[in-house]
Amino acid sequence: MTSTQDLVATSSIIIDAPRARVWRALIDPAAAKQYMFGADVRSDWEQGSPITWAGEFNGKPFKDKGEVLHVERERTLQYSHFSAMSGQPDKPENYHVVTIDLSDAGGKTRVTLQQNNNSTEAARQHSQQNWDMMLQGLKKVVEAKK
Repeated sequence: MTSTQDLVATSSIIIDAPRARVWRALIDPAAAKQYMFGADVRSDWEQGSPITWAGEFNGKPFKDKGEVLHVERERTLQYSHFSAMSGQPDKPENYHVVTIDLSDAGGKTRVTLQQNNNSTEAARQHSQQNWDMMLQGLKKVVEAKK
């Protein structure tokens, strides 16, 4: 039997920019609003700090939450994430862990994102599609700032 820890959504993209510029876009609320589906993202990006996402999705307001779990500047950002829109109770076992790794790729930056704890294969695929779109948006935002 497959556990939800095995159902990991993975997305990756190469961005034509140095890691420092990609990192700034990851933690800048104005940039994040452009590629995170219009959400207002708030955090001080310090380990142990809260993070919130607020906005509207399909005409419904939402406010997601989580905690910054690990920060390695210009390399790794990891946080937990819970959305009430999932219909699940707000319990630790219903949180995803999202890990974003930045690595050098021949003068560009490879961004690799993983989200664990997807409840079903369909949920994993849905998450992966959303992250693919988000990373495409991140690429567009970062590369426009050349």
